[in-house]
Amino acid sequence: MSKTEEIRTALESAFDPRELEVVDDSESHRGHAGFREGGETHYNVRIRSTAFKGQSRVARHRAVHAALGPELIGRIHALALDLDV
Repeated sequence: MSKTEEIRTALESAFDPRELEVVDDSESHRGHAGFREGGETHYNVRIRSTAFKGQSRVARHRAVHAALGPELIGRIHALALDLDV
């Protein structure tokens, strides 16, 4: 399973989002820190879920990191998050 699929599966399970977009943006970071051939190093994630209702921006980010877990987070160089209800 690719990291993109792992991210999608974990976030769908944790947040039951009405909208989820996981974009591997690694190629646009070629030559920058953390880039590796084959990609799967830099991600943009957009989630819309009622699970975030009443949570601060920091709490939402912490919830996503917890849902992905330290092992998967450790294999990603950059994770840009756009989180809303």
